[in-house]
Amino acid sequence: MKFPSPTSCLSVTKPQNLSMVPRNTLLFFFISTILTLSSSSPLSISLTPKILTKSGDSVRIEWTGVESPSELDWLGIYSPPNSSSDNFIGYIFLSSCNDWKSGSCSIDLPLVNLRSNYEFRIFRWTEKEIDKSRHDQDHNPLPGTMHPLAKSEELGFEKGRGPEQIHLAFTMEDDEMRVMFITEDGKKSFVKYGEKEDRMDKVSATEVRRYEREDMCDSPANESIGWRDPGFIHDGVMRKLKKGKRYYYKVGFLDFAVEVGSDAGGWSATHSFMSREGDSDETIAFLFGDMGTSTPYSTFLRTQDESKSTMKWVLRDIEALGDKPAFVSHIGDISYARGFSWLWDTFFTQIEPVASKVPYHVCIGNHEYDWPLQPWKPDWAQTVYHTDGGGECGVPYSLKFNMPGNSSAPTGMRAPATRHLYYSFNAGVVHFVYISTETNFLPGSDQYNFIKHDLETTDRKKTPFVVIQGHRPMYTTSNEFRDAPLRERLLEHLEPLFVKYKVTLALWGHVHRYERFCPVKNNTCGGMDPNEEGGQDLPVHVVIGMAGQDWQPIWEPRADHPKDPIFPQPLRSMYRGGEFGYTRLVATKEKLTLFYVGNHDGEVHDTVDIPAPGQVLNGKSGVVESTLSWYVKAGSVLMLGAFVGYVVGFISHARRDAASRKNWTPVKSDEV
Repeated sequence: MKFPSPTSCLSVTKPQNLSMVPRNTLLFFFISTILTLSSSSPLSISLTPKILTKSGDSVRIEWTGVESPSELDWLGIYSPPNSSSDNFIGYIFLSSCNDWKSGSCSIDLPLVNLRSNYEFRIFRWTEKEIDKSRHDQDHNPLPGTMHPLAKSEELGFEKGRGPEQIHLAFTMEDDEMRVMFITEDGKKSFVKYGEKEDRMDKVSATEVRRYEREDMCDSPANESIGWRDPGFIHDGVMRKLKKGKRYYYKVGFLDFAVEVGSDAGGWSATHSFMSREGDSDETIAFLFGDMGTSTPYSTFLRTQDESKSTMKWVLRDIEALGDKPAFVSHIGDISYARGFSWLWDTFFTQIEPVASKVPYHVCIGNHEYDWPLQPWKPDWAQTVYHTDGGGECGVPYSLKFNMPGNSSAPTGMRAPATRHLYYSFNAGVVHFVYISTETNFLPGSDQYNFIKHDLETTDRKKTPFVVIQGHRPMYTTSNEFRDAPLRERLLEHLEPLFVKYKVTLALWGHVHRYERFCPVKNNTCGGMDPNEEGGQDLPVHVVIGMAGQDWQPIWEPRADHPKDPIFPQPLRSMYRGGEFGYTRLVATKEKLTLFYVGNHDGEVHDTVDIPAPGQVLNGKSGVVESTLSWYVKAGSVLMLGAFVGYVVGFISHARRDAASRKNWTPVKSDEV
């Protein structure tokens, strides 16, 4: 059914007796009537194709017959098709199409399978109808739906093509790999796997779970504007894997009426991964926070276009590894769905090319969890914990992922307990620890006891490096004053554990920039002399929340001139970058190296080497920094600039050296 077009109701006054009208006049009348009708054809929307094969495929949406086109005419995207007009998933202004003024145009729109059909509607919106009280996250007014012009047929996805949103994760066992995915109907599904692509002869069943609208804690997650059917979440484990081998797998429905090797039923494409090599002398990981997802349309929230670049470069690096095991670490603020369910589907579709190849590990952030009635919200945290989770209260995070360990905390509501708050695992020569900054971490809490016990029992002969990861940073020079009470508690209660047990590296998100600190304790750089108390054993803190989200407060201004645009870089802050990107960690028994890779060129912008306890690098016993490779790769044209940068960095370093009595190598300290 189409809504009536403003021009579709054409009335024509006909003469009472056509025989009395001259033939020429009659001919002219019919010609003019036909021309009028043809030039006033009703507005229509057509779709090509009408059925998409898989998530990410594009539909061409073509419209014709828009009379007197306006820059405010817009196309609404709806799923399911019976959604009320205000409950669109996204929208696109027709004026984004080059030929929109002609009244006819088309766009190609990639879409994610939401397990229900789509419909598209065109509306006319006028300036006098703008409602400034109804706006998106950037305070732009959301388009009005008072004047519908037309709607399309329904668009669906091909049935029986198998599950989607596939992602891997480690379990507590070295010879296992977890795989999770989504189906529409919850039919019992399996994972087939093996060392050869043409012989996946092992089969493992999956567990199935889901959550309901009533499990959400607040709006918009529990309202029709945000809620969509999340599908059924499947969780399977591939067991008895050989060390460091490539395995092939696919997931789907297994019909036991046919032989195991058959593809009867709906199966995914074949994927592969490298199994863990527990005693490996090398560790490779890709780490970042605050990535989010990108949508090809506007919606109620700001989405993260840069997330596509982050995934592109990470995928490049993973493919370049060949048969070396690796994993991804995403430390909070994961999809930025914040109560709008379809953004989780978009996120998992976007990461699948990476997460189906390597384990994808996460920790909880404020935008997965925080809501007004969260159970742990001490008086000092009133400025810290707000409504950032959009009413999800950690439920999608807890069920769509399954991390090692069994940590959880009750929500105090119908919602199931929040899971995956803190856990740890070994990967080669590094022990990785994940913590929650959103739930109780104070002395006496289960989390504090876990962190303390985990650090004191880690075998540093097996894993000489310890990397801790959490969402909100203990150290930052961002002007994020609202989190100051939390940072004070992190410093007071957790930093002593980090220092006592000689944590190598502490990685944080939340601040959407990259910032690396010196080996630090109580806001003061530690000595590079191993004979000095603490010496090289102090943790190096790095903020890595630059993977996609673009909102960012300024750096801390001068204390005596808080409103002036001058942001001095404290001695403890060794490098500050405004470039979107991610970090790459490579560790051997001798050293751990962290690389900061920028999204605009895929090149390394900052590097820090941290020696294993007792090791010496380049004649130095402590942390060694270098950014010179970034200049060398730029080519001979930039060699002079590199040299100047080196000299300036050396002079700046020398001043810092004199002030702090530390032995640092030259480093470019700020790139904003």
